[in-house]
Amino acid sequence: MESNNNNYSTRPKGAKATLVKDDSFFTKKRFGFIFREEKKIKEAYYDVTRHEDLLSPGNSACLGCHAELALRTTLRILGPNTILAIPPGCMGGIGVVGFQGGSGTKIPVFFPLLDNTAAMLAGIKRQYQREGRDVNVVAFAGDGGTADAGFQSLSGAAERGENIIYICYDNEAYMNTGVQRSGTTPKWSWTQTTPVGEKSQGKSQKGKDMPMIMAAHNIPYVATANPSFLPDYIDKLKKAMQVKNGMSYIHLYSGCPTGWKFPTEKTIEVGKLAVETNLYPLWECVEGKFRMTYEVKKRTPIEEYTRSMQKYAHLTDEEIRSLQYSVDQNYKRLKDLCRIT
Repeated sequence: MESNNNNYSTRPKGAKATLVKDDSFFTKKRFGFIFREEKKIKEAYYDVTRHEDLLSPGNSACLGCHAELALRTTLRILGPNTILAIPPGCMGGIGVVGFQGGSGTKIPVFFPLLDNTAAMLAGIKRQYQREGRDVNVVAFAGDGGTADAGFQSLSGAAERGENIIYICYDNEAYMNTGVQRSGTTPKWSWTQTTPVGEKSQGKSQKGKDMPMIMAAHNIPYVATANPSFLPDYIDKLKKAMQVKNGMSYIHLYSGCPTGWKFPTEKTIEVGKLAVETNLYPLWECVEGKFRMTYEVKKRTPIEEYTRSMQKYAHLTDEEIRSLQYSVDQNYKRLKDLCRIT
């Protein structure tokens, strides 16, 4: 079956489904998968919107919120057989956990404390296991509730092998309370608590590498993802759902036009730059084996990324060169891990 004028078609009968990397695909008006046959490559459209939208359209997320797009997609893929926990943060603040007797989702949502999300979900999952029910038990937590206040419970749940899916949407600061630095805030980033002036040039420390930290816990599945590359994220969500012998952890890049100071219509573009510069490579670690899920053919200079937002507007040429060196070294380390594992 040939593709129509919009480059979409139904899936050919008997076609083997594999994800094909195709940059032009991401410019389509909608998102989906491309299927590959044994001999011929034919495109097919797998419409994410065919899945029920379990998140209210009337939430109060900021315009251009990357995390809101990710959460909406997450619930579409996980489906109604899901229990969600969202600690205090941006996604909790937009009405997802409910207010005034109403709910922002069509599934049960728990509102744990900032520091006990993973522990709370571990108990919920164990009760379902006692009842013999296979339910997706999922955390959708920000970087503050993951890398800082919530890290102790997350690390403990990972070490115990709790069978939960933990997704960290990382917008690199405590955005819900006014853009304060977090443990994942990158070096030189402007925030309200790492200002730019005579005494300070943004954050002076490097951010925590949470995906690598979680990979060091030897859990079955760890991955990075980016809402600007939805097919890659969807593929990783489906893999996380299949894990039954421990925790799955997905670290989700989450561009924030409010806190990073870039135009709201540029969110997808900024997210793509993060990957194309190798600042935020897309990879997964399955049972200790690292693998790239998106290979950058020609690296974009990190300066193009820093110029896309105001939180890096103060950087000097020397600081940009230093950042480029750091990005290159981190990427080399990742490629080495892919080679030796």
